[in-house]
Amino acid sequence: MARDPFSKSVVIAGVGESECGKGVGLSMLQHQALASKRALADAGLTKADVDAVMTTDVVGLPSLQIAEYLGIKPKFTDTTITGGSAFDVFVEHAALAITAGLCEVVLITYGSSLWTDHRRLVEQGGVDPRMPAAQFEMPYGDLSPIAAYALAAARHMREFGTTSEQLAEVAVASRQWAALNPRALLREAITVADVIQSPMIASPFHKLDCCLMTDGGGALVVTSTERARGLHARPVYLIGSGFSATHLTITHMEDLTTTGAVTSGRQAFARAGLKPSDIDVVEIYDSFTFSVVVALEDLGFCEKGEGGSFVGKGRLAPGGELPTNTSGGGLSYTHPGALGIFLVIEAVRQLRGECGNRQVSNAQRALVHGIGGWLSAHATLILGV
Repeated sequence: MARDPFSKSVVIAGVGESECGKGVGLSMLQHQALASKRALADAGLTKADVDAVMTTDVVGLPSLQIAEYLGIKPKFTDTTITGGSAFDVFVEHAALAITAGLCEVVLITYGSSLWTDHRRLVEQGGVDPRMPAAQFEMPYGDLSPIAAYALAAARHMREFGTTSEQLAEVAVASRQWAALNPRALLREAITVADVIQSPMIASPFHKLDCCLMTDGGGALVVTSTERARGLHARPVYLIGSGFSATHLTITHMEDLTTTGAVTSGRQAFARAGLKPSDIDVVEIYDSFTFSVVVALEDLGFCEKGEGGSFVGKGRLAPGGELPTNTSGGGLSYTHPGALGIFLVIEAVRQLRGECGNRQVSNAQRALVHGIGGWLSAHATLILGV
């Protein structure tokens, strides 16, 4: 009989990052190799133990490329491409593959030299020229993805009265967490006024409403509970997951104020047998401040339209009642093209109690939410110890 992937039969046994920052001098593959080496060491395993590889990119054969580079001959691979949500999807897929007996030790990797290669990205307008958005939206002034998210944020403001000051609270809270993270790129304190006074990029987003652009890489090791026995680190269990894709291009998003997080969150909570009030720490893909506001609504932490007021009064910050993006997130920690894997890494470390000055007291359950594309693909994980 197949095992239930959400009944503590699958664990994240190891996590690791490369050197993240601007111009750190590593290629995409080198970032992945370094992060993988560190994640495997964290788990107490070697690459000889790995029999499955999962990674993502928009071109080539990424899982075969990294497997060859690392000298691994996998019997199972996955190259799901859903943008920043892909890594949460990979954890779910790894759990399904492990419980089905298709593999035993899954290495999930990501690496990017986005900052180093940013001129190429600018030349493409921020999107692959073969994608529909490049053909049907960019000619009309859509500097994607900033303009797409700004469009949704503007609609939310119009419909619910959300303000720029409320969005700025997300950036301030993230920076307060980053100040406690020695690996964060931006650690100096900011205020709501600083966010509002930073340059306007795409209304209503100011510069400090927008995520960083960096180089970096991350890796996860996922295995069965049985295989994890006796390994180095405290196991962190997958206890719920969910996924929803609602569109690709922003012009096909039916309601700019409601995302697929409604579905992915509902699935994850149902599978975990939990509710939002049971969560101790939250990691949400903060490509923009608005991303956090709308996700908190759609995941059920507050009612639709109340996200702006909900994030105020330090609720997300250190000492707040809902610790959110405790590494500093994409707004202040790092963002090498896709952030999702770093959110999982931070959640694992919080649940293990390894975060030093930014440690959330008695963290037992964490929610991780990845967002890909233009608010397009949403994946939610619930992890526990």
